[in-house]
Amino acid sequence: MSKFSLEVLTKHVLPYFSSNDPDVLLPPEFGEDIALTRVGQDILVSHVDPIVGAVKDIGWLAVHVASNDVATSGALPRWILLLVLVPSKNDVALLEKIMQDASKAANEIGATVIGGHTGYTANLSRPLVAVTALGVLSKKDPIRTKGAEIGDHVFLTKGVGLEGTAILANDFSQTAMRLGLSVEELAEASQLLKEVSIIPEALIFAENGATAMHDVTRGGLLETLLEVAKLADLGITIDSQRIPIRPVVSRFAEAFDFDPLKMISSGSLVATVPPSAIDVVSEKLREKGIIFADIGMVSEGKGVKIGQAGKQVWHQDIHCEDDELATIWERYVD
Repeated sequence: MSKFSLEVLTKHVLPYFSSNDPDVLLPPEFGEDIALTRVGQDILVSHVDPIVGAVKDIGWLAVHVASNDVATSGALPRWILLLVLVPSKNDVALLEKIMQDASKAANEIGATVIGGHTGYTANLSRPLVAVTALGVLSKKDPIRTKGAEIGDHVFLTKGVGLEGTAILANDFSQTAMRLGLSVEELAEASQLLKEVSIIPEALIFAENGATAMHDVTRGGLLETLLEVAKLADLGITIDSQRIPIRPVVSRFAEAFDFDPLKMISSGSLVATVPPSAIDVVSEKLREKGIIFADIGMVSEGKGVKIGQAGKQVWHQDIHCEDDELATIWERYVD
């Protein structure tokens, strides 16, 4: 699955979802992955996300990925709604495994599955799971993707390409070995999926002055940075030497021919942090044992400049439709 282009979203999707409801605080908006709705004195944070680019652990992964977006607002995910579709009515064992995994993920983050829908359709070649995650903010303002300010430092947690590399290890193991990757490298890459939740670091950033947060999903780090910059109407300058790239991610990128900066990486979080909050945020992340790096700064201008090999490469256009993982599925499976 790939996203539609920004042009399609702007012309054919978003115009139909404006709202005059005073309790809708954040209607659909490009780059903002959550909806915000006033409920009494509280704010309901909601997000929906499908998973179709994975098979193994898809139920577990879907709950974590959707919950991550709620956490980027500063809210704890509390409730989960599941849509699960499998290819055949005979896939009962697959359905049960997905439900078991989704329940396990919800328990891990302290959320409750409150409903959903299950079914089967011959139009699918692999399962589809979509999750709506809900959380509540009480007596505090939500953090928005658009909140970055000039002078903020750009933090990245854990590294790039984590989720995509793990999916390749789990669902393309035979292909990976034909491409020269070892059994040990597959095992190491598969373990990256265990780092998929960004809730611990999101709460640290939210409680200690971060101005914007965005999890690194489809389109990878580059698209995430472009969205943060576009919504803030500012520029971002990145030092590529500071971006954490695990050796096993580099090996998979070489073997499967993908760009780690453009690969889906749930488990990674981008946050913009004012200079006054850098020390306390860094200390608290270290206390939790969370890998992080200060990779750049927010500045005047447009787009994202990435310093590389003594020169700066400027990126300005957002290509939502570009998807490294989907390209690999098409190359080797579809």
